[in-house]
Amino acid sequence: MINIGDVLTLEVKFSDKLEKYKCKLAERKGQHLYIDYPINLQTNKTAFLIDGTQLKCSFVDKTGSVYLFETEVLGRVKQNIPMLILSDPGSERYIKIQRRQYVRVETSVDIAVHPTSFEFKPFVTVTDDISAGGAAIITSNKINLNSGMKINCWLVLPMQNGEYHYQQFHSKIVRVIPLDERRNKVSIQFLEVSPNDRQMLLRFTFDRQLMIRKKGL
Repeated sequence: MINIGDVLTLEVKFSDKLEKYKCKLAERKGQHLYIDYPINLQTNKTAFLIDGTQLKCSFVDKTGSVYLFETEVLGRVKQNIPMLILSDPGSERYIKIQRRQYVRVETSVDIAVHPTSFEFKPFVTVTDDISAGGAAIITSNKINLNSGMKINCWLVLPMQNGEYHYQQFHSKIVRVIPLDERRNKVSIQFLEVSPNDRQMLLRFTFDRQLMIRKKGL
């Protein structure tokens, strides 16, 4: 279910602060998972977690399903790269979580938005963040967008290898949040996403996470 090379999201709570990290599974032996050193998603800096730290770990399997499990830092080892050792409770203790909990990545990509009827004029803008389940876009507050409204979206997804993927999604506006006197942040949910399109979104978000991590290093 969890494989070498999978990207893992780690969560740990320090006092009243929740911190999230990204890492990759480098090796596994029995009930031990060996990961590269995690990167803090906010600071893009390497995290140093002490032995005994309790964590929540999530990952996406090959079908696009998201799983969560509890783990603990058991130690560290240095082979080709320095690695942390985490406990693996076993797949029977993995919890499948909802799609709305897909990891969102802060990134700016072009998106064209069209109405399904004639509620507003089509426009082009950029995303504020994107996940395998939806996105947030920045719009002028003069555009008539409301929660529950159905729209059609065209996204351009640039990959690090130079590929460009053009994706179309029937979508729904979840909420409209005022940013300032001129702009709104609009959260949208992708509807009726095919397995191939979902995989492409997952591939793009992971690709963008890796790019952010490389910049941090």
